[in-house]
Amino acid sequence: VDLPAGDLNHHWTKDVIATPDGRKLYVTVGSNSNVGENGIAAEKNRAAVLEVDRSTRRTRVFASGLRNPNGLSWNPETGELWVAVNERDEIGDDLVPDYMTSVRDGAFYGWPYSYYGQNVDERAKPQRPDLVATAIKPDYALGSHTASLGLTFSKGARLGPAYGNGAFVGQHGSWNRSVYSGYKVIFVPFHGGQPSGPPKDVLTGFIGRNGEAMGRPVGVAIDRTGALLVADDVGNIIWRVRRANGR
Repeated sequence: VDLPAGDLNHHWTKDVIATPDGRKLYVTVGSNSNVGENGIAAEKNRAAVLEVDRSTRRTRVFASGLRNPNGLSWNPETGELWVAVNERDEIGDDLVPDYMTSVRDGAFYGWPYSYYGQNVDERAKPQRPDLVATAIKPDYALGSHTASLGLTFSKGARLGPAYGNGAFVGQHGSWNRSVYSGYKVIFVPFHGGQPSGPPKDVLTGFIGRNGEAMGRPVGVAIDRTGALLVADDVGNIIWRVRRANGR
C-alpha cells in the first residue's frame, strides 16, 4: 500500500491498527502543513485516518479534517475506533487543544478550516463554510500543544481499580509554548464508553531542574502481564509501569 509521503512530508509519523478480525487496517496520516499553507493539493489523503482492505489493498479516507492524528485504539465498551490528534500552532499558548475522539466513518473534524468543531480559522485559504458546517466537535480535549501521541485503552491493565476503565495517553510535550505542557503520561477515566472526568497523571518527571527534557513519552501499550509500556524517544528507552509490589 502506498501511503502519502514525498519530498514535502511535514507530519511523517504514522500509526496502524487492525480490526479484530484482521480484515482491515486503519492508518493515521498527518497534514503536510500547519494550516494548509502549502496548498490543499499537498494534503491529498492526509490529515486523515485511512482504511485499507487487506484482501484488495484498496485504500479510502475513513475520516478527515484531523490535522495530525497519531495513536489509535479500539474502545472495548463500544467497539469504536479512537484516535489522539495534534492540533494546529501559532494561535497562542492556549489554542488549539489537542484531543482524543471517536472516529466516525465519513466524518469531517474541521482541519484546516475550523478547530474544535466549528470555530473558524481565518488563516485557512480559501475559506470553506460548507465544510465548517459539517465539522464534528471532538470528544475530549487533552490540552493545548501537549503533543498527545500515544493512546491505548486500559483493558487488560493490572494497575488497580483507579485505572480499570479508561485510556492512557502519551504526551510528547510542547515545543512552542511559554510554559511547558505535556511531557507525561495521563489516564482519562471512562464510563459507559465515554470520558467521564478529568485526567490523572500517571508518569511524570520528564523535565529536569534546568528545564531540559530528560524524556518525552510517545507510544503507550498494555503488555501481557497488565503493565503499562511507555516508549520514550529522548531517553531512547521503554518504561514499564506496574502496580507497587505487583498487586
